[in-house]
Amino acid sequence: MSRLRDWRRWPDEVRYAWRRSLRFRTVLLTLGLTAFAVLAAFVFMALAIQNDLFQSRLEQVLADAARTAQTAQATLDSAEVEGDAVAVENLMVNVSTVARQAATEMTAALRSDPTAPLAPQGFTTGGLTENLLSDGLRSSVQEAGDLQWWQSVALPDGNGGTVPGIIVGQQLQVPEAGTYELYFGYDLADAAQTLGFVQATLWIVGAALVLLIGAISWVVLRSVTSPIAQAAETSARLANGELGVRLQVRGDDELATLARSFNAMADSIESQIKDLADLSLVQQRFVSDVSHELRTPLTTIRLASDMLNDQRAAFDPTTARAAELLHAQVQRFETPLTDLLEISRYDAGSVQLESEPTSMTQLAEDVIASMQQLADQHGTDVRLIAPGGYSPVDMDPRRVRRIVRNLLGNAIEHGEGRPIVVTVDSDQHAVALGVRDYGLGMTAADAERVFDRFWRADPSRRRTIGGTGLGLSIALGDARLHGGSLAVWSELGRGTNFVLTIPRHGAQFDGHSPIPADPGDDGALDSLGLTQPIEIPPADWRDQR
Repeated sequence: MSRLRDWRRWPDEVRYAWRRSLRFRTVLLTLGLTAFAVLAAFVFMALAIQNDLFQSRLEQVLADAARTAQTAQATLDSAEVEGDAVAVENLMVNVSTVARQAATEMTAALRSDPTAPLAPQGFTTGGLTENLLSDGLRSSVQEAGDLQWWQSVALPDGNGGTVPGIIVGQQLQVPEAGTYELYFGYDLADAAQTLGFVQATLWIVGAALVLLIGAISWVVLRSVTSPIAQAAETSARLANGELGVRLQVRGDDELATLARSFNAMADSIESQIKDLADLSLVQQRFVSDVSHELRTPLTTIRLASDMLNDQRAAFDPTTARAAELLHAQVQRFETPLTDLLEISRYDAGSVQLESEPTSMTQLAEDVIASMQQLADQHGTDVRLIAPGGYSPVDMDPRRVRRIVRNLLGNAIEHGEGRPIVVTVDSDQHAVALGVRDYGLGMTAADAERVFDRFWRADPSRRRTIGGTGLGLSIALGDARLHGGSLAVWSELGRGTNFVLTIPRHGAQFDGHSPIPADPGDDGALDSLGLTQPIEIPPADWRDQR
């Protein structure tokens, strides 16, 4: 049964080898084309040899029959019978004796005109009977005078079988008896045996030639494809980060030139990557150092601006406005500095979670409430739909709150004043939060770059809450720090949907989110209704949705 299963897998294995192996494909094509060429050549040679053997044997047969017939006719012409029936009978016996001198034992002499008065009976020897003579052959011999006629027939071999043969016919003129038909049957079994031997030899030589060419092709291709396979394997290892791998250089041929060029390219890539890595480390250190150095004076400036802002009522209008602007700009400057400090922590690998049981629904409601003023300024209605996500999940509430604020702030900025839907749902493996706006949306190319550092879809767009292009990059890092994901779907004219998914404590996150990133056909906005108050379930709902 296992052999049968293996046999059934052969077509799949052949197709797999055809797709994946240049050597197998080339050898198979070489064998196929060689076999076709050898078959065509050998068929042509076999037919040519067969025709040549037959033609040569036919010429021998016709010459022998003509010589014997001429001798028999000369014997008849020299005889004087003078109307004596016994003399005519003896004359036919002499003809029979002459016919035996031919290169065959199968002879026959038949009367063309059975009504002739002195015509004796004909004779047959060697098994050549009238049944082997076709009517067409006899008619041609009877009407053609002294011409030779022949026909290919199957002659009996004496063992109940047949062998290929030729029957040659010609007229004889017997004095006082009229016209007789003289036939000779020649066996071609020896020519058939010769032809069979030649054909068998051709097939054996052809098969050996095909196998030999296949073996030679395999060896030659192996010497060519093995370096190519090594180059492909080395390229894959280089792409996986093994910058020290190189190809071995043997000789001075084209493959050696390819190996040297590849090694030179690998050296250049390794050098550039090391330079970029060093530059990246310098940049990271610079950002970290500058951010920390700015943190202390900024704290002092912020405290001073807070104090001035608190006392602005005692100032004259111009000074009060200046104090208010100073306070606002210090707060705005503090945001990108905080982002730069967070990015430097991620680059240094010093980010740690401070997890505690937190309800995603409650957290979403708090963030929506804190950003309600910004939403009102843009004329945006933020709606919360929470079919799940009430039970607490271990997470870092500060980081998750930062993610949600970033997503909701971007939705308000780019939502064109249309409603924004915040959805919270969960299952036994994860809890998810989606922020869906119905603004202009993004192209697929922009959606792929939305998490890149310092990237903004529309740099010329006026922003009311600042932003350096680091928010979504930090949000993605926070999501991955929880072992979860942050997915995005966007389409021009339909808006954007961000989905944050965080696995439950101890659950294995397989990438499936309770909220799909693609909202599909989410219908009209009016069907969503207004946001309803949310009541937090009791603590014993922890293990439920």
